[in-house]
Amino acid sequence: MATMESLIGLVNRIQRACTVLGDHGGEGMSLWEALPSVAVVGGQSSGKSSVLESVVGRDFLPRGSGIVTRRPLVLQLHKTEGQSEHAEFLHAPKKKFADFAAVRQEISDETDRITGKTKQISNIPIHLSIYSPN
Repeated sequence: MATMESLIGLVNRIQRACTVLGDHGGEGMSLWEALPSVAVVGGQSSGKSSVLESVVGRDFLPRGSGIVTRRPLVLQLHKTEGQSEHAEFLHAPKKKFADFAAVRQEISDETDRITGKTKQISNIPIHLSIYSPN
């Protein structure tokens, strides 16, 4: 099991490095596409966010009408022992979010920071790590 945990940790670090280096998929083959991942795909308002929240067991994704999710979300789940639940973002590495309503707001704010409030879409991912004993 330690080997699988090491592999998952390595993939997580490579995903973060790809984003920092500007490799987040798109045109042409890249390291990003070669990494193992699970994608939630579907039409607008088909329940993709609800599927992710079901897996996590928390409501943490922005809600609304029209196009709400305008950037890819790279969600990494980490099992912890004896610690309370919290979330961390790659773009705010020193900040821990214990309030999942604040996680929702941070996703909205970070989306608007890159895309503006004009409902543009970006392929630059938001990296969210959730740490939980569950």
